[in-house]
Amino acid sequence: MENVYVVENSVKAKEKIDQLMLQGYTKDEIYVIAHEPDLTDKLSENLHVNQVGMEEEGILDKIANVFRSRGDELRNQFENLGLTEAEADRYEAELDKGYLIVVAKK
Repeated sequence: MENVYVVENSVKAKEKIDQLMLQGYTKDEIYVIAHEPDLTDKLSENLHVNQVGMEEEGILDKIANVFRSRGDELRNQFENLGLTEAEADRYEAELDKGYLIVVAKK
């Protein structure tokens, strides 16, 4: 089961992550995604949560992402976390607007 949250900034992301941890999620079950890869790296490191990686994507998707646009790569990451294609499109559009996405997945 995935719970997806659109947040305005890193402060709101931290608040949502704290709430999720109080609900019983572990840091390994929480992902943070930003439109820019460097920001995703920075956020996951500073907030001590996961980012979509080899375990979630698999080797073939990881290699294919090298050749995809950033939007296609993000939609693929969302789908690898269990979201539908329509949900992936919706949340990728939110990233385009500058929001951050927090995903909690059991």
